[in-house]
Amino acid sequence: MLQNREVFPDWHNGPVNTWYPDAGAGSVRLLIVGLAPGLRGANRTGIPFTGDDSGNLLFDTLERHGFAAADAQSNSARIFGLTETAITNAVRCVPPGNKPVGAEINTCRKFLIETISRCSALRVVVTLGKIAHDSTIRALGGKVAQHPFAHSAEAEIAGVRVFSSYHCSRYNINTGRLTPDMFDTVFDKVARSLATG
Repeated sequence: MLQNREVFPDWHNGPVNTWYPDAGAGSVRLLIVGLAPGLRGANRTGIPFTGDDSGNLLFDTLERHGFAAADAQSNSARIFGLTETAITNAVRCVPPGNKPVGAEINTCRKFLIETISRCSALRVVVTLGKIAHDSTIRALGGKVAQHPFAHSAEAEIAGVRVFSSYHCSRYNINTGRLTPDMFDTVFDKVARSLATG
């Protein structure tokens, strides 16, 4: 992080906090958990999933399902507001080489637990990628062996429904590991779960 501050002195370059909707943590029914801030994305902006390609598919999908709305458009990007939705990461700082180690994931879990506890109306969590999934399962008090990661898998722990997806990274999209339709299917399930719960 120190090196990033020297190279990019005008960027955020620090831990990226959870992004809550304007109505506050108590209004959150859906929590999205990603991996970690992107070097040129959230590390620059200080807001999860903004400023890089990984947020494009996420915000388009959230908007389509009514979990986000475009508030305005700047010269470079749409600006979104969240609806009963919060966005966070399993790891709060940019990891070296974009690969967090176990100690970093474990250290940051207390912040994920705190985020979950603040969301008193929370009913659904979407985990993006295996690291986010495993850390969320542990934060909820579950065992990873009983709730293994798989795309579009579902689990219920402590009254919270967990849906997992491949991460919406440019790499996963470019290689075809995750398609917009696959991602949309997960959020279809999320929307149905929230509507019927």
